Amino acid sequence: MNDDSQILIARLLTHQSLRRDDKLVKRVLSDELFRAEVDARLLATGLKLLDNVYADHVTLALHRAIEPKIFGARDVWQNNNFGLSRDGVALLVVLWAQIILPKRERQETHQHADDDQNDMFGVEKPLPRAEDTSIGIAYKALLADFGDKLGKKTRLDMNLGILAKLGFIERRGDVIVEGPLLDLMMDTDLLKERIINGALADVFKRSPAQIIPVPRQFVPAAQEADAVTEAVTDHSADTDIDADAASDSAADTELPDES
Repeated sequence: MNDDSQILIARLLTHQSLRRDDKLVKRVLSDELFRAEVDARLLATGLKLLDNVYADHVTLALHRAIEPKIFGARDVWQNNNFGLSRDGVALLVVLWAQIILPKRERQETHQHADDDQNDMFGVEKPLPRAEDTSIGIAYKALLADFGDKLGKKTRLDMNLGILAKLGFIERRGDVIVEGPLLDLMMDTDLLKERIINGALADVFKRSPAQIIPVPRQFVPAAQEADAVTEAVTDHSADTDIDADAASDSAADTELPDES
C-alpha cells in the first residue's frame, strides 16, 4: 500500500479540491505509476480524479459507470445537483459561460487578464494559470442582465451563496470570480456549442463587454468595483437569456457526489 496515494485521496475527500501546485497533486499528474495506483483505488470506490490543464485545482467525481446505480435508471434519473434548484443550475451555466469560456480563450492565446493585446511570441510561453487569466463578473451587471430570468435579487443572492459555498465561485467585493470547481465540473466539449449557439446565443452575439481582471490576492475597493460595474452594464444592458434553456443545457454538468 502506498501511503502517499492514501493521503492524497483522503485530502481530496476532506477538502473537496486541491491546487495543482500541491506536492502530491503534481506527482499524480506527472508520475504514471502513481497515477495508475490512485486511479485504481478510486475506481474501487466508484470515484475518479478530475483535472484539466485549464484549471488550477483537481477534485473527485463519481465514475460514469457507477452513476446509474447511484442516481437511478434514465427514466427516473435523479442527478445530484447539490440541492440547486432549476434557476440555480441556470445561474451556474451563465457564470460558467461568462467566466470560463473567455478564460480558456485567453489561456489558449497565452494572454493574461491584464494584457492589452496579443503577444506575437506568446505561443512560446507556458499555458497561463487560471488565476492569471481570471475575468470577474460585476454583481450589479449580472443582476441587471439576468435577474428577471433567474428569480430576481433574492433568489439570485441565495443561489450565489450556494455556489460560493460549494466552491464554484468566489465573491470578491462586488465581483464574482471563478472558484476551484467551476472549470472542473462542466463538460466543456459537450456544452460549449450548446451554450454559444443555444441558450446564451444572444450574449455571445453582442459586442464584447469590458472585462474585469481580478488578481486572486487583490480585493477591489468599493468605488473601483462600482466603476467597473458601470462599464460592464453599459455594454450588456440589452442582454436576454432563456433560463429554462440554460438549465436544460446544464443537464450534462458533471456534479460529483458530495463526499
